[in-house]
Amino acid sequence: MSIFKLGAAIVAALTPALAQAQEGGGIDAAINAAVAPVSNFIVSIIFYSVQIGDVSFPLIVGWLITAATVCSLYFGFIQFRGVKHSVDLVRGRYADPNDAGEVSHFQALTTALSATVGLGNIAGVAVAVSIGGPGATFWMILAGLLGMASKFTECTLGVKFRRENADGTISGGPMYYLSRGFADLGKPGLGRALAAIFSVCCIGGAIGGGNMFQANQAAQQIANVTGGDASFFADKGWLIGLVLAVVVGMVIIGGLKSIAHVTEKIVPFMAAIYVGAGLVIIIANSDKIGWAFGQIVSGAFTGEGVAGGILGALIQGFKRAAFSNEAGIGSAAIAHSAVRTKEPVTEGFVALLEPFIDTVVICTMTALVIVVSGTLDTGLTGVELTSAAFATAFPWFPVVLAVAVVLFAFSTMISWSYYGLKATTYLFGENKTVENIYKLFFCICVVIGASMSLGPVIDFSDSMIFAMAIPNVIGLYMLMPVVKRELAQYQAKLASGEIKRHH
Repeated sequence: MSIFKLGAAIVAALTPALAQAQEGGGIDAAINAAVAPVSNFIVSIIFYSVQIGDVSFPLIVGWLITAATVCSLYFGFIQFRGVKHSVDLVRGRYADPNDAGEVSHFQALTTALSATVGLGNIAGVAVAVSIGGPGATFWMILAGLLGMASKFTECTLGVKFRRENADGTISGGPMYYLSRGFADLGKPGLGRALAAIFSVCCIGGAIGGGNMFQANQAAQQIANVTGGDASFFADKGWLIGLVLAVVVGMVIIGGLKSIAHVTEKIVPFMAAIYVGAGLVIIIANSDKIGWAFGQIVSGAFTGEGVAGGILGALIQGFKRAAFSNEAGIGSAAIAHSAVRTKEPVTEGFVALLEPFIDTVVICTMTALVIVVSGTLDTGLTGVELTSAAFATAFPWFPVVLAVAVVLFAFSTMISWSYYGLKATTYLFGENKTVENIYKLFFCICVVIGASMSLGPVIDFSDSMIFAMAIPNVIGLYMLMPVVKRELAQYQAKLASGEIKRHH
């Protein structure tokens, strides 16, 4: 019996119990009650906030933004100097098919993007703008631009210290550059400890925020656009979860190459749907574009009518950028490590495009749609605010938004399944039994996530994702000189003609 058939059988066996639990709410309540004390304690530590004026500032956001600023300064704002070369690499201009690795530069980029482009771009931006005003958009863009340097650093390290397995697959990411990189620095014990912490947090984040939360939001959105409380799907989240689990299972059983083949098609498609829909609304309100940008810039520095004034706008913008593009979290380095290349720094160049696409383009698109549509003062927030903004152009636009939400959720799940898998095999060994157990468990969690309202579980998972940043950023600070040497060597090879364009 294949792992996929076994998974389908177990998930099918679970569905009646989940359906019954959804009606009675018993299992939800029991799990929430059991998890809440632990979840609340961990969340209070990871998202510990200090009061600045009238607003709370989570220290983890400061940790990420500081790292992004340090990387930007240390590498001479490589995110601006290296954009043209980044685009050439993504287009395959320097690709050598004989290099070790599993996926192309473009596939690695779309796999990592599919994990970051998601509900944060739709709901999270709406929350940031509704609390911080249009000015939050300015700070969000700035944080996204700084985050490009963090991605450059961590993804270069991901390739530099990756492990090539006997079957041709690649294992890489922070757990490998922490353990291997720190060993080179003469600190193997510290490296192994940080790698283990990162891996445990990555598995927790993959199961919750990268899986159950996504399935839950996709199920809610499908129910909303098919009649809300009167929808056939209103009390059948388990059914949506089952379909999602089957589709996710079909993709992830095939490994990274299978995931990459899906993401290279779905990411450009879903981005085109969402950005295209946004452009329709912006063009329909073209007379307000200049005014909207004026609101964004002036709101960033005046904060008039904004919760917390200038600081409120800044903190909301920085929070949204950090939560959306995951720069400094280390997750993207796991996907980028598997690229076909013999020059680690090439993937650093490719990866720096991620925060630009995720935050500067897609998050800004959401913010602009909300501002020009005039829905900011309606009292709505989250997905409801974004949906109302889209509906101002055409009443049926929320359906387009629902399609985007489901695609975003699906793509996030398949990419995070890979991140969790690599963290699992780092801890428990590279073998098929470990992989199959993990994949089966991941698919079951899709059904559970779509079926239940597990607030504390999701809060715990969010804290796990951001806890990944603590060991990862320590690694970035310690290993930045390694990246600088790689960059210097690579640029010398380019200048000498040793590295040639293939197309």
